[in-house]
Amino acid sequence: MRVLVATDAWRPQVNGVVRTYERLAQEAAKFGIHFSCLAPTAFRTLPCPTYPEIPLALASPRAIARHIEAALPDFIHIATEGPIGLMARAYCRKRGRPFTTSYHTRFPEYVAARLPVPKSWCYGVQRWFHNGAAATFVATRSVASELEARGFRKLMPWSRGVDTELYRPREVRQFGAGPVFLYVGRIAVEKNIEAFLNLDLPGRKVLVGSGPQLSELRHRFPDALFTGHREGEDLALAYASADVFVFPSLTDTFGLVLLEALASGIPVAAYPVSGPKDVVTDFRAGALDPDLGAAALRALSLDSDAARALALTYGWEQSARQFVDNMLAAQDSGEWEREGRRWQRKKKAARLGGIGPLHSNASVWGTLLGDSRPPRDG
Repeated sequence: MRVLVATDAWRPQVNGVVRTYERLAQEAAKFGIHFSCLAPTAFRTLPCPTYPEIPLALASPRAIARHIEAALPDFIHIATEGPIGLMARAYCRKRGRPFTTSYHTRFPEYVAARLPVPKSWCYGVQRWFHNGAAATFVATRSVASELEARGFRKLMPWSRGVDTELYRPREVRQFGAGPVFLYVGRIAVEKNIEAFLNLDLPGRKVLVGSGPQLSELRHRFPDALFTGHREGEDLALAYASADVFVFPSLTDTFGLVLLEALASGIPVAAYPVSGPKDVVTDFRAGALDPDLGAAALRALSLDSDAARALALTYGWEQSARQFVDNMLAAQDSGEWEREGRRWQRKKKAARLGGIGPLHSNASVWGTLLGDSRPPRDG
């Protein structure tokens, strides 16, 4: 089975979207599903205004159509709402092909942080974009509830995973005795990093990542340590060297870094907003508080074993199977435009927080693997 993912976010970018689909492709290949990627690397690009690290594809609808048809996909999934995502959506709608989307990023909040554009306008565009799909995959219950309240339809659950072999507790202190308060992610205005840097905390603040605010914040906060970008083992060692992971974002829909910190045995401190409050369900593993400083200090005394145990409930194999379950279910309901009543009956079962996907696991994995055996747990 062949799946084409249309995405405006890809290497050399390093963010949650890129890392999620890279790992999804690896896991899906283990049970015979081939993922290909339609990304900016296939086209000429120009820097995104106000965010030059992000390349935007200069592609024509005809070029997008050629790439899609050359991939011979059985399923099309659109990951982002940028130029490639918009043209892939137009291709599918014009030809009557069902497609699925994912809601990864709160673009209205990101845009509002840079430009004087009303959030309601941006949400209107996103609602139009995603409601044209057979289904939209959402990472957490809280985000799904917020989107439903804004008129988004056909939402289905798709959680994430973490590599618990790479990210694990270790006896290492790269940043000194501590306490060490760690941030990992893009150094950008939408991440609300200044809220972390302005906290009065003991010990040391360490920030791992790069982005458009790096030079400015490094100059303004000379007591903080900015390590730059890290990946793989270097990143895992940074997590393991911390005492608390501080997540100051108010806009993330999930935050893979939360799982990586928890898997490393590092309690999380965050605001009680969507993303953190859905991930940090065991409050021995994290502290959520409108006062981020109070949360960070409270997290110092929390249980590293509880943090690790919580992360172990998230697996990339389960995430990949859930993605494919959703995709098959949504594709099977491709006649939703002609049979609205039938879709409405099924929508309740498919919606995040409902009773499950449109198909049982047994029927879905029988389709893929040639029998009716359900997938192995874990």
